[in-house]
Amino acid sequence: LMALDPALAAECARLAAAYPEPAAALLPVLHEVQRDEGYLSAENMAAVAALLELPPARVMGVASFYPAFRSTKPGRHVIQVCRSLSCCLMGAVEVRDCLRARLQIETGETTADGRFTLEEVGCLASCGTAPVMAVDGELHQSLTRERIDQIVERLD
Repeated sequence: LMALDPALAAECARLAAAYPEPAAALLPVLHEVQRDEGYLSAENMAAVAALLELPPARVMGVASFYPAFRSTKPGRHVIQVCRSLSCCLMGAVEVRDCLRARLQIETGETTADGRFTLEEVGCLASCGTAPVMAVDGELHQSLTRERIDQIVERLD
């Protein structure tokens, strides 16, 4: 069994200690591990289960239930396209299709070179400037095909 990095394990233990019972810290601990590692590997989920004294199946069940968690390593750049009603009405489908064609991957996939992961998300909370996407957490608004090309070309 692979253990968490010592600093990450200490932070997870600190989070768990803030709750009346360790199991209540499961979501915050999973978020912390994903923030640190980029995703939730099977090994890290097993380590979280051991840390919180939970069955591994419970940890994996929770991690697979929430779309915010990913179980595969993402690309260097994560592109999230908003799929809310406002964005769809303003061209989110075209944004997604432009990115799929340019990156030659489907939604939920990572390019073969590991540079880009393309995801769809429920809402990026910028309905007034739709369509929008987030690249590595940075919001890009009022997208056009030209703006998308410029944004992707700037990424290493």
